[in-house]
Amino acid sequence: MKRYCFALDLKNDPELIAKYIEHHEQVWPEIVDSIRNSGITSMEIYHVATRLFMIMETNESFSFEQKAAADAANETVQKWEELMDNYQERLPFARPNEKWVLMNKIFEL
Repeated sequence: MKRYCFALDLKNDPELIAKYIEHHEQVWPEIVDSIRNSGITSMEIYHVATRLFMIMETNESFSFEQKAAADAANETVQKWEELMDNYQERLPFARPNEKWVLMNKIFEL
């Protein structure tokens, strides 16, 4: 098992933030399936103010490249991502077309 942590911001608008949270209380089943089918075994998203933090655990078969290719070929995933773009704000240091920025672990107990 491998664990990855990511950060992303939301647009600074309480109504948009509330709507984003609402969407994540009822994630489309096809999105959940695409996550599970990629080798992601666990995913949690945390929220404070405009910041999001995601913890993702994967099995040995997971590949970022394969996940990206599968997502690009999945019309429902593309519609979900398009919808989420209405609420998300890229981090200022994110690369072009990068949403969730991979974080580096600096401490473990």
